[in-house]
Amino acid sequence: MDRLDAKQLLELHPWPEEWATSERIERLWVYELPGNPAEFWPFISDTSRLNRTLGTSEMTFTERDGKRHGRSKPGGVEHTWEEVPWNWVANQWLTSLRVYETGFFRAVWAIHHLEPLPNNHTRLYLYYGAIPRNMVGSLAIRLGFPSLERAYSRILPILAAELDQYRPAVLSIPPPPLSEGAGERLRKQRKTLVESGLSAECVDALIHWIQNGDDEDLHRIQIRERARFWKLPERELLRVALHATRAGLLALSWDTVCPHCRGVRDENAVLSNLASKSHCEVCRIDFATDTEESVEVTFRVHPSIRDIPDVVYCSAEPAKKSHIRLQQLVRPGTEVKVNPQLDPGRYRARDTGGNSFYLDVDDDGETLIRWIRQSGPNPIKAQRIATLELVNESKEERLFTIEQANWSDYALRARQLFGLHEFRDLFSEEYIGADVRLSVGEQTILFTDVVGSTAFYVTRGDPAAFVEIKRHFDDVFAIIINFHGAVVKTIGDAVMATFGDPLDAVRAAEKICDTFPPNREDSPIRLRISINTGPCIAVKFNANIDFFGGTVNIAAKLQALAEVCQISMSNVTYHAPGVAEYLTERSADLESVAYCSRVFPDSIPAKRWTVHRSQ
Repeated sequence: MDRLDAKQLLELHPWPEEWATSERIERLWVYELPGNPAEFWPFISDTSRLNRTLGTSEMTFTERDGKRHGRSKPGGVEHTWEEVPWNWVANQWLTSLRVYETGFFRAVWAIHHLEPLPNNHTRLYLYYGAIPRNMVGSLAIRLGFPSLERAYSRILPILAAELDQYRPAVLSIPPPPLSEGAGERLRKQRKTLVESGLSAECVDALIHWIQNGDDEDLHRIQIRERARFWKLPERELLRVALHATRAGLLALSWDTVCPHCRGVRDENAVLSNLASKSHCEVCRIDFATDTEESVEVTFRVHPSIRDIPDVVYCSAEPAKKSHIRLQQLVRPGTEVKVNPQLDPGRYRARDTGGNSFYLDVDDDGETLIRWIRQSGPNPIKAQRIATLELVNESKEERLFTIEQANWSDYALRARQLFGLHEFRDLFSEEYIGADVRLSVGEQTILFTDVVGSTAFYVTRGDPAAFVEIKRHFDDVFAIIINFHGAVVKTIGDAVMATFGDPLDAVRAAEKICDTFPPNREDSPIRLRISINTGPCIAVKFNANIDFFGGTVNIAAKLQALAEVCQISMSNVTYHAPGVAEYLTERSADLESVAYCSRVFPDSIPAKRWTVHRSQ
């Protein structure tokens, strides 16, 4: 394949119209490297990390009036600019425009273009065009370009050799050594954490990361991502992180996330600071924090151990918005053709004109889609090779975006913390703001109830009855925790618990019935249990984190269908993955029942499992 020259590359990615005729200084560097474009893309598009390695000055960004403004001080000269929204097609190319208010430049246009070559190679085009502000700026640009070229020529071959690494060493910077005091604290806490029964492998992996991780990675530690990378049990690593937080090695952060750009808008050190609403200046939207995806839980290294500055070297839009596979700014009255080569799956297409629709990509569907005033609930089917025509009929610029419909499963959600007994034990002081209704997604709610409790209190008397109830709480709590659940609260002599997996709830319920069978002689306690699965919200109740909603209400109502050593579960729970199969393996004594009430327009179908029959 013949190489493109600068003119040909600019025909593909032309300068924005308002700058196209200005005199400029430009350079094009071309590299042919082993590895395919999809392998290079995560690192080429992470321009902040790449710029740091290239020796670029630190930058700061602020958002005002729906625009992003940048500031840096290369060579001691202050530069300020407007960061125009980038354009990119993932795995193919990106372009960026900066319009300067102060500094050497008036405008800078950059192109990173990846072209696939035979034998799993990539041709990488790097174009930089700068419009100088004056003669001094012109001289600075001409002096700066050669050093930038040398840096790329040194780094890119090494990067190509390290593409199989999660974080290529060439793009990483070793941290400064810890202070003697911080190192000693880590050693002591490592011993304490392991002696408390936590996984030594998880403790060591986390402490090594705290000591040796790159600043860029440690500012927001995603425990689920780390667990997968280290091939460690996610739940165990999360437990270690919570204990490490309580020990002062880490800090928790409750981050609100914009539903459009998915950028972090607010970081809250405590749950009570989480607001019911937030605002994204760049996307110009207000959004509520009552959806499951609107809040992510991350960890930071505690500053007493290691100071992790929040430093960036570029806005790095594609890397920070990896869910966005295409972003294109289209001028008024024009159209742009793109061929994004999307992987099969569902995508959301939207533009700043208010149009929004879903795009289903597979082997069938259209090969040409004209995106103009598209909207509605029915998805448009497209082939991977489909060309998209982005049409802007309006009198204003519009930003066209195609993003993956599914959210990252690396993110730690509130539901995963609220369903973990360590969190409720270690952070009992955490509470939700009075006006916040925080979605925790699907939960399986379990209620236990002491059968015949009124007669039990009368015959035993309050003091003796309390002793028995307390003993039964200890047993029930231990079973719930052992099956990966968490106790939400007690209501008199009843227990309310939550589980992330419906099968865990069913297995815990069976164990509770086995622990208090009809023929048990050393305890008069006899229990019935009800279970339901569905969406819940977390709210503040008596300064604690409580669950609320129809799912909880139905779980409580289903108790009316059960008696001693019986479990009533909704059909939703019964049909959850693995539950019906488990009950079949257990040869469970099941019958179909239904809860009926004037409150509900329809009866609630359920299954009643008699674990032990009364003698």
